[in-house]
Amino acid sequence: MPTKPAQPFPASLHRRTFLRGMGAMVALPFFESLMPAGTLRAAERAAAAAGPAAAAASGPYPLRTAFVYVPNGVDNANWWPTGEGANYTMGRTLASLEPYKGDMQIISGLDHYKANANGDGGGDHARAGATFLTGCQAYKTGGRDIHVGISVDQMIANKSAQNYRLPSLELSCDAAKLTGVCDTGYSCAYQYNLSWRSATQPNPAERNPRLVFERMFGAAADGMDLSKERRLVERTSILDFVQADARQLQSRLGRSDQQKLDEYFSALREIERRITSFEAIAAANPDMPAPTGVPPDYDQHMKIMMDLVVLAFQTNSTPVATLMLASESSGRTFANLGISDGHHSISHHMGNRDKLAQIQKIDEFYAQQFAYLVGKMKSVKEGDGTLLDHCLVQYGSCIRDGNKHDHTDLPIVLAGRAGGAVKTGRFNVLEQSVPMTNLYMMMMDLHGASAERLGDSTGRLSLAS
Repeated sequence: MPTKPAQPFPASLHRRTFLRGMGAMVALPFFESLMPAGTLRAAERAAAAAGPAAAAASGPYPLRTAFVYVPNGVDNANWWPTGEGANYTMGRTLASLEPYKGDMQIISGLDHYKANANGDGGGDHARAGATFLTGCQAYKTGGRDIHVGISVDQMIANKSAQNYRLPSLELSCDAAKLTGVCDTGYSCAYQYNLSWRSATQPNPAERNPRLVFERMFGAAADGMDLSKERRLVERTSILDFVQADARQLQSRLGRSDQQKLDEYFSALREIERRITSFEAIAAANPDMPAPTGVPPDYDQHMKIMMDLVVLAFQTNSTPVATLMLASESSGRTFANLGISDGHHSISHHMGNRDKLAQIQKIDEFYAQQFAYLVGKMKSVKEGDGTLLDHCLVQYGSCIRDGNKHDHTDLPIVLAGRAGGAVKTGRFNVLEQSVPMTNLYMMMMDLHGASAERLGDSTGRLSLAS
């Protein structure tokens, strides 16, 4: 049975601190020095008494969850660790995650049965994208009658929407597609969208960091357009519009919180600077295919999207985010790795050693990006721990081997402790195959979004011990 959540942390004490000015509105991290004396410690004691699962759903540092997706399967010979439990050795592909070994676990034995053909023929890439967060079989159609199921991120968002500026955040490094046929008779909507608000409505992911930034930190409703226009024309930081509020706030903060505010403002300015530099490159090269605000380099694009996820979680702007590093069947090339053939074509390796070596390089490159995200989250202090301690971040794919198009024993990493509700530092080899949705049921419980079922779930996967 799911643990009953503790009483919610008082709404007036949630991270609802904003800076305002000239129509702009900037969400802020949680500051202990703004809390009434003893209130924070009392809330922490109450959450601890209720147990780690209840503490994850409430308390001063509520759980935030992200899902990061990579396409086309992996080179399994180098992706998986050796050993088991706490006594395991990281494989070559995930070596960049070694510094965070104690903050995460690798899970073997999770399946997505509904991504199999099950009588529907070809289309494994489309089904992989559609099934990954829903656990449902996508209805095979290239028309408007798409149908799959609500996704786990939206189950979480629906429960928590009233407590956050943004119920959820959907990001991608590929442009979203909602129409057309992409994979053996399946609508492109299945392949390019992880998040589904209902069985028939995908949540299109945003590719442009500028638009994500404006949505997250741009402004309050009043004066939004004016504020945005002035900032873009004058190349003025959003923080310049809220200086008066910022000075007043600074005088009320203790020394540690002043440092936290300085660090947060530095990160915000740096992201703005990077976005502006991308826009300058686009303006100087009008024939570039990338829209304004999209970095020309793929690794830069991934990193800035991850930085935005961190800022969204740091300011408690949203409880859940999805990030598709590339859509299923991605044909992206990797000149930086010396790989000129497309990822999808290489994934059909037929056991060819050269192709498998190239897949391993791509897998390692993606793992390095995930390590960047984990490291950024671990660097942000929250109370006596870090942002990562109060989060769960799933990283993986809905295809195990791109050559076989199999959807069993999927490559999955889970980083973060969920406020102590999840045990880390281990290679968790499940005794028998488990639906991926059983993991999602546990995650939903930790958010206080319990349900009887999600997709093909058969129960709840426990990761507490």
